[in-house]
Amino acid sequence: MSVREIRVFGDPVLRTKCALIEQLDDGARALVADLVDTVELPGRAGVAAPQIGVALRAFSYNIDGDIGYVINPVLTEVRGEPVPTGEGCLSVPGLWHDALRYPWARVEGIDLDGQPVVLEGEGLLAQALQHETDHLDGMLYLSRLDPETRKRAMREVRESAWF
Repeated sequence: MSVREIRVFGDPVLRTKCALIEQLDDGARALVADLVDTVELPGRAGVAAPQIGVALRAFSYNIDGDIGYVINPVLTEVRGEPVPTGEGCLSVPGLWHDALRYPWARVEGIDLDGQPVVLEGEGLLAQALQHETDHLDGMLYLSRLDPETRKRAMREVRESAWF
């Protein structure tokens, strides 16, 4: 379909808890196509539907050249102790901070045929699964920062050219 513009911090859709996709119809197919097209650009590990202005539960991923999507994903399991992990976000361009993330994660959802999808792993995949499901719950990674770092990050947002 097309590469969509990324919504940035301050857009209300990024703070919206997303609704389930109930119909696997042409609208769902178009959304998934746009998510995949948008995540294929270099430097992108994931794009959640609210980042392209759609408050529905779906995201795409691009981890080490493995590109795909999940509809109605649920973070079903995490393992290990949360560790500070360098993280950025397309919706908060130019910022990079350590957010607490579990080293292993599993997401379960469905594909466009209604078939089960299970994604699980460690490293960048685990981080992306947590980051993208946070987006679907209306949360940006800035909320995962320790208080002092969050305060500094919010100052950086206010001083950014895009805000």
